[in-house]
Amino acid sequence: MKTSLITKSTLAVLLLGAFTFTACKKEASKSAEEEQATVESTENNSEADAVYDDVFNNTMGIGAEANGESLGITGGVGVFGRIEGGSYSGRVDSTRCFTVTVSPLTPGVFPKTVTISFGDGCKGKDGRVRRGKIITVFTGPMGIPGSKATTTFENHKIDSVKVQGVHEVTNNSTSNNRIFTTKVIEGKLTWDSGRWVKWASVRTVAQIEGNGTPLWPLDDIFSITGGGRGENSRGKTWSHETLEPLIKKFTCNWISKGVLRIRYNDINGVLNFGDGRCDNKAELTINGNVRIITLP
Repeated sequence: MKTSLITKSTLAVLLLGAFTFTACKKEASKSAEEEQATVESTENNSEADAVYDDVFNNTMGIGAEANGESLGITGGVGVFGRIEGGSYSGRVDSTRCFTVTVSPLTPGVFPKTVTISFGDGCKGKDGRVRRGKIITVFTGPMGIPGSKATTTFENHKIDSVKVQGVHEVTNNSTSNNRIFTTKVIEGKLTWDSGRWVKWASVRTVAQIEGNGTPLWPLDDIFSITGGGRGENSRGKTWSHETLEPLIKKFTCNWISKGVLRIRYNDINGVLNFGDGRCDNKAELTINGNVRIITLP
């Protein structure tokens, strides 16, 4: 009978190999989990960005229809005149399902509080149903440098998402270029399912085309830079920052160009919004792997 002898050195090699294999499996599993968490963080970040961009559009679209005094920057953004596909009515739809109240009504008297009430449900031209109220305090008309608009929410929902927090817009324009600083402070989105996303951001929005036609928004193009942070109900936290300016056209519902970095733990996800064409797709690259993200 033959007897196999395992020396101490051989046993050590076998144990080391088993340990290394197990460690590699654990490391690969951890890497896959972190990549998936980065994808989830990117999707949550895009969701929050879309909701608070909607707030910007609607509050900055308050025009002279409200009390004879234009308070926004075009008087035709968001629910105040933007039609699906990018056409522009230049006035509030007479069949609208929301109401706008201004206090005080006297033109030129500030601060002025504007409340957009969507009631129990108001379907916009984008197909989304909004509820509750958006309440904005203007220190002056937003077309004037130095003016600031601060928005809070009262039972406000977009479809199944409850919107909370504070949204601020400040006009920091120069003599030949419109520039706005936007802030989301302690923002929170809560779905009917109980899922939630917390979000905060500070951004600079600079108009790079259309400055010469302030009353005609169809040629407006904006460059967006800045960053922020987020957290979700699954315990994931992340930060985001602009690597290349994000390009937003008035005639497009989505960012069409630019690069954003999403950082989750030690993983960097790079979100590329494309070459300028208007679509709801972006490419997320993590560790050399590319995934397509659908923008809300």
